[in-house]
Amino acid sequence: QVQLEESGGGLVQPGGSLRLSCAASGRGVSNYAMGWFRQAPGKEREFVAGISRITSDTRYADSVKGRFTISRDNAENTAYLQMNSLKLEDTAVYYCARAKYTYGLVFSDRSDFDLWGQGTQVTVSS
Repeated sequence: QVQLEESGGGLVQPGGSLRLSCAASGRGVSNYAMGWFRQAPGKEREFVAGISRITSDTRYADSVKGRFTISRDNAENTAYLQMNSLKLEDTAVYYCARAKYTYGLVFSDRSDFDLWGQGTQVTVSS
């Protein structure tokens, strides 16, 4: 069974940057759309960014548009989330997810994803 593992989280000051990585073990992720979600304490897990397979079409939550960039390297079986101009409200556990489907669409609903990583903590604080 393929597994996803996030890395790259940590503590950053407001205005700083981080790059999150999502590496797949076992089966690769090249045939699937991918997404990043985040969950702050006491809040629902929310969509952050999504990317389709092959053509790498993208979609972003309004709260991160212009600051975050999702990308993928199918040859490396890895998805990325570049986070710039970080704000206090970006503090959350960030999860990588693989969509249920192999066709070339972007997905943003939690119900469209069936494989999740364990999460990586991002803390934005001065």
